[in-house]
Amino acid sequence: MFERSSTEDYTDPLPGIRQKTLVFGERTLMTEFLLSKDATLPDHAHPHEQTGYLVKGHIVLRIGETEHDTVPGDSWCIPADVVHGARIVEDSVAIEVFSPVREDYLPKEKE
Repeated sequence: MFERSSTEDYTDPLPGIRQKTLVFGERTLMTEFLLSKDATLPDHAHPHEQTGYLVKGHIVLRIGETEHDTVPGDSWCIPADVVHGARIVEDSVAIEVFSPVREDYLPKEKE
């Protein structure tokens, strides 16, 4: 699969959080998150392993009981079923990969 850069197809799952699936295969799915200053990603868990990379901005990422002051160039891996969340300190961009594929993040077929 190859996907060209586009400003289309973002969703807004929560206030201040925009999400777009970039590409996916049989076992992984890559997303881009545009995170607005002062937004909050509530604590949650899911059965997917999640690896990420902060491209720009500043977030405080909670993985389990530990908070990480995260700046561009930092990366993480969140095991499946571990509670995590984030507080967005400044406008940020993160790239994350999920395995197995998050079916709820698969693009809807265009009609």
